[in-house]
Amino acid sequence: MRDLPATTTLSHPISLRIREIVRDAGPAVAIESGGMSLSYADLDARAAALAGALAVRGVTPGATVAVGLPRSAEQIVALLAVWYAGAAYLPLDPAWPEARLESFVERAGCAAVIAPRGSGLGTVAPDDRGDFVEVAAGDLAYVIFTSGSTGEPKAVEVGHDNLAALVDWHLDAFAVGAGTRSAHLAGLGFDAAAWEVWPTLAAGGTLCLADDAVRLDPVALRDWLVRERIDVAFAPTALAEPLVTMDWPADARLRVLLTGADKLTVRPRPGQPFVFVNNYGPTECTVVATSGVVAAEGSALPSIGTAISGTTIHLLDPGGDDVMRGAPGEVYIGGAQVARGYRGDPALTEARFVSHPKYGRLYRTGDLALRLEDGDYAFLGRVDGQVKVRGHRIEPAEVAAALNRLPEIAASHVLVRDGDLVAYVTLNGEATAGALRAALGEILPDYMVPAHFARLDAMPLTANGKIDVRALPDPASVAMAESTGARAPATPTELRLFEIVSDVLGHRDFGVDDDFFLLGGHSLLGTQVIIRARDAFGIDLSLFHLFEAATVAKLAEVVETLIFAKIEAMSDADIERLSA
Repeated sequence: MRDLPATTTLSHPISLRIREIVRDAGPAVAIESGGMSLSYADLDARAAALAGALAVRGVTPGATVAVGLPRSAEQIVALLAVWYAGAAYLPLDPAWPEARLESFVERAGCAAVIAPRGSGLGTVAPDDRGDFVEVAAGDLAYVIFTSGSTGEPKAVEVGHDNLAALVDWHLDAFAVGAGTRSAHLAGLGFDAAAWEVWPTLAAGGTLCLADDAVRLDPVALRDWLVRERIDVAFAPTALAEPLVTMDWPADARLRVLLTGADKLTVRPRPGQPFVFVNNYGPTECTVVATSGVVAAEGSALPSIGTAISGTTIHLLDPGGDDVMRGAPGEVYIGGAQVARGYRGDPALTEARFVSHPKYGRLYRTGDLALRLEDGDYAFLGRVDGQVKVRGHRIEPAEVAAALNRLPEIAASHVLVRDGDLVAYVTLNGEATAGALRAALGEILPDYMVPAHFARLDAMPLTANGKIDVRALPDPASVAMAESTGARAPATPTELRLFEIVSDVLGHRDFGVDDDFFLLGGHSLLGTQVIIRARDAFGIDLSLFHLFEAATVAKLAEVVETLIFAKIEAMSDADIERLSA
């Protein structure tokens, strides 16, 4: 069991646990970020001051406050301040389109918004009077939006008791206590952020924030985890898979690497210095429902482990009965971590948070799983068509709904092929893929914008009038042009980079001024581009350069600058040797 202050009681709301740590170990470091450290005493004082300002603004216990700050210590101060004011927080990712942020704030009925000045969402300044409201286990801790099967996102309500159950399991399962150094990599809009932040701070550990240049590049992330002496870290599946197959120094301090959010397809390389743990759980069950260590040996895909403490897993058939041993069934989850329901949608809450005659209150996930002979569960996919792309839960119907609101679209169908989101569309007139991406980027986060657009004269239909998915052609054969008059490479550097990017993306329908990430690129594809560019030009290029440049043309300028700097640093002897 971990070391906690003697007065800390399990199942206490996290804000009360932090207050106890402040009293007993206030000078201990709570947060490290960008060379700056914040003690528990400072964290408490800043949160109390901001809570006072919220109270002055009319925030009362039981209200909801939106937090739309960038990943930072200030962001965590704001979350704690909301609890100190007796309210629940709504996490918002500042990178999302403003219209989407405003919609979420309105739908959640937020009493206030904490956001950067000039963001359009408002801001709250600290108040010297301070404030602290003692929340109860039955109060709401946070409200978070997740993709909806009706074409609209759903607002999940998570209580302090739900979160405390997650924290209690985490602390015990991974021996997290005072002094444990844990990584914070997830964006605030991803519910895994709550899993990273609150167990660490509830135990008196140190939360270490990685910047964007590190957390999206597997090589840079490994080096950061080693350099910062991290004990416990979570990485989404897409990042964890390359991490566990890399070389690690034998003396690396990392002892637990957690993953989840997508179907795991690799096992760790034998001899890694850390334990690799695969996890599964929907937002509606407070992040994690099953967990299991992934062994290096084994030919089958890794399982999602077994139910965590305080949680129950039931595989049921369409009639709500237990499936036969060895048969797949829909996953129903019970226990302390099952959330309240969906804000403002009692009908959907009743449909998904069900009362079972044998097992009591359960959350119906819509996921299919199979119980293996050793007791672990194998994840098989979705019942209702909801998917995960690059670690994000996405309902294709929500993306199609957004597409169908565009005047250029007559009809659309969205699905996943080879791990990418593909939109099949019929048009009212003419449009380009780039124009559609730009329009969707105004209303959807980037991970929900399709990587590929395929144009059809008409949607293929089955005899009963539904879209015939099996008749949809290869999207590459009917791909829409990315733009009109796309600029071709004009220099040798642009040409070489264009060849690399087109090979990674799998198509050449773009110009050197088109944004890589609007063409369907993401961090893992970007890593491939960077590795190939490093080899091609012999320079130390990073994924951060690609995020900053985004286009082939701008990246070519970066490459040439690095090449010239390398030449200028060479001695005459080096230049003569290369010339020879």
